[in-house]
Amino acid sequence: MELICPAGTPAAYREAVEAGADAVYCGFRNETNARNFPGLNFSRAEMAEAVAFGKSRGVETYVALNTFMRAGNEALWYGAADDAVAAGADALILADMALMDYVATRYPEQRLHVSVQASASNADAINFLVESFGAKRLVLPRVLTVAEIAAIASQVDCELEVFAFGGLCVMAEGRCSLSSYITGRSPNMQGVCSPASHVHYRKDGTDMVSELGEFTINRFAEHEPAGYPTLCKGRFHIADSEAYAFEDPVSLDVMDHLDALQKAGVTALKIEGRQRGKAYVAEVVSSLRKALSGVPEARAAHLSQLRRLSEGQRTTSGAYEKKWR
Repeated sequence: MELICPAGTPAAYREAVEAGADAVYCGFRNETNARNFPGLNFSRAEMAEAVAFGKSRGVETYVALNTFMRAGNEALWYGAADDAVAAGADALILADMALMDYVATRYPEQRLHVSVQASASNADAINFLVESFGAKRLVLPRVLTVAEIAAIASQVDCELEVFAFGGLCVMAEGRCSLSSYITGRSPNMQGVCSPASHVHYRKDGTDMVSELGEFTINRFAEHEPAGYPTLCKGRFHIADSEAYAFEDPVSLDVMDHLDALQKAGVTALKIEGRQRGKAYVAEVVSSLRKALSGVPEARAAHLSQLRRLSEGQRTTSGAYEKKWR
């Protein structure tokens, strides 16, 4: 299976290539990108240089234009698509159907991948995107079991990509508005979830309290790993208990399902983490490359290495097993 790796900076792009990526996905430094954070992403010149470097090493570049266009401001997204094509991107990762139509009409030879943000999770939705816009690959939402993925694969005429490691989002992927209730900005429209400008940490005795805007999101004991304050991974008082209401702060890991996913018809495995540093990218990519290349018995050792880099230093197989509380 193809290993698709993240790059939030040109330095991370090179690390991903050196560590064994088959393809690297990245985005421009604006709201067309669902990881639109200060200090991240690529200028037009940097993107062209990255694409050229990737091609020289036999690595493909996928440009993520995976937010939804705002009425009256479509030119920002159309311009980004034009620039990505001009830079030589091997594929564009799109979520908005109007932008898919623009690319399919204007650049019929350009390879189009459907982002997980599009939330296409059944064969009818996927086949519509393939037939209407010529989509060659679809990134499946992280809500499906392996059996469900296999059933979809048997009914669609495109490649399927799944997330293999990294952050988890709430289970209505591509439709998250939680952040906007507090910060006024959402990952779908502005490409920002819990922007750093609204994040605060403070000490309360020996506890570490994390806040988003004016709201307390979590409280961590002295030696407990402290997570980034997002609403979906907040710990709240619920009835008579204190618990994570939506999701636990853990990272997705599918090491135990690699063979089953390949047998189900998955074409590519994707690592989440464009907001992470180049050291993280290098270690995660190299570990997964070794896991894919080696024998199944050796995967546990690679998993132990990755767990240190996981959110909350814990991992989950998520919906691939669906062991809900």
